[in-house]
Amino acid sequence: MRVELTLAEIRRAVRAALAEDLGSGDVTTLATVPARAQSVARMNAREPLTVAGIQFAEIAFRELAPKIKIQKLARDGQKVAAGTMLLKISGPSRALLSAERVALNFVQRLSGAATATALFTNEIKGFHAKILDTRKTTPGWRRFEKYAVACGGGKNHRLGLFDLVLIKDNHLVALRNEKPNAIAAAVARARKQFPKLKVEVEADTLAQVAQAADAGADIILLDNMTTAQLRAAVKIVNGRAKTEASGGVNLKTVRAIAATGVDFISVGAITHSARAVDIGLDFAR
Repeated sequence: MRVELTLAEIRRAVRAALAEDLGSGDVTTLATVPARAQSVARMNAREPLTVAGIQFAEIAFRELAPKIKIQKLARDGQKVAAGTMLLKISGPSRALLSAERVALNFVQRLSGAATATALFTNEIKGFHAKILDTRKTTPGWRRFEKYAVACGGGKNHRLGLFDLVLIKDNHLVALRNEKPNAIAAAVARARKQFPKLKVEVEADTLAQVAQAADAGADIILLDNMTTAQLRAAVKIVNGRAKTEASGGVNLKTVRAIAATGVDFISVGAITHSARAVDIGLDFAR
């Protein structure tokens, strides 16, 4: 699965952000800049990054000046060096000034998630494992951040609670008295209730890994396991399900995790802790 954004949802988000920022009007710009003034501005990367969210910026400027001229010089998913120009915008000075922060906020934050993802995907080159995102996203921004993850070379995990059955430790505690075991009971119920959805099971121990594989889970989430445990889990599963390593993954550990043979590595940090990258909008003098 890969999140693809629609023009309508981007426009809704941009309009809401502009309304929040502008309120009753950009008083500084209205007071100081003549209505007929024209300017040229350049959106520049000030550090190496992976681009995401360019269309948000385009729409932000066009919402305030529909006939503004925009030259797109970078595309989403592109890795660029510091100093690279991403957009060149020509038009009414007031529109450029009033849309500047909204445009930058979207591109900086989404490019931040894309850049963080690209760092992880680069670390595991040569292994078949793929980097997955999680549901640890900014409320209201999930689709945008998951889109950014895809721009950075990652894969999108479930969008929400509705598109994949993920049986976690708390579900299993609630079923602890079920026979033959909680995992088998949970998988059987999920198959019956939602036969078209894939079923994933979180396993904290190798015994649970075996139970999940025997129960016919599609994916087994290997939670907070050591690399030795991950290798043992992959051997137990033996191709009967996909395996996903999760918990405490960082740039120092991700390559060793990939080397264990897991299929996926989920990383919450690429969305919940991604740093907004440094991008500026500079007016031509």
